[in-house]
Amino acid sequence: MRPTRAALALVATALTPALLLATPAVAASSATTVATASDATTSNVDEMSDDDVRVAIMRIIADPSTGKAVYAAAQKAMDGTIEDQRYFLETGRWIAQFEDDMVATARILHIATQNGDKAVIREANKALDAATPEAVRAFLETGYRLAQFEDDRVATFRILHIGQENDYKAVVREATKALEVGTPEALRAFRETGYRLAQAEDDRVATFRILADPDISDALRAAAEAALEDGTPEALRHFIEVGQYEVDG
Repeated sequence: MRPTRAALALVATALTPALLLATPAVAASSATTVATASDATTSNVDEMSDDDVRVAIMRIIADPSTGKAVYAAAQKAMDGTIEDQRYFLETGRWIAQFEDDMVATARILHIATQNGDKAVIREANKALDAATPEAVRAFLETGYRLAQFEDDRVATFRILHIGQENDYKAVVREATKALEVGTPEALRAFRETGYRLAQAEDDRVATFRILADPDISDALRAAAEAALEDGTPEALRHFIEVGQYEVDG
């Protein structure tokens, strides 16, 4: 049975805690895995011995990249007759793969919605609206990567602009590097880790500048020193954005 958009949305919502902890790149690597284990040996199922059929299915079951629907269908086939097992390799596997692909696309759409990645949202919705095995597979294999690349470029330009306005030298430096390299991998790495680390570098410099002012209050000095002692990008960002104003407010 073809999964409906409503059912897929429920799956994505149920997975929210795990999805929000995953970066888009992680989601991409897991979502675009195709159940290809032993494809070379299952192209002519009629020519395979019964033992070869069972071995091929067990390989699919043992593959950690196998999706839930394919895994369940493979287990059900192994519990059935040899005719059930041959049917799984020839047909049932691909029906289940379509279900896994639809769910994977819904997961990506959910993450993109949380991140405001418009190109990914657009292409994921197209694939889900088409609702064919070919459309969702094309999205997972190529469309998602290209759409994420588009969103990452837009986001990096936006970050660069904000960095220039605020004289964030490290952010400007790293954003410029990523844009100059211009690959999907470079832009993804910048958004996933480079931006956070560069912003922490700029925030640390800004915090030291505040401490260098001899006229700051004892409370502000204590808050700045606490942020530096914590040392995390989040603590420094909070101090620069909020903490320093709360202390003197």
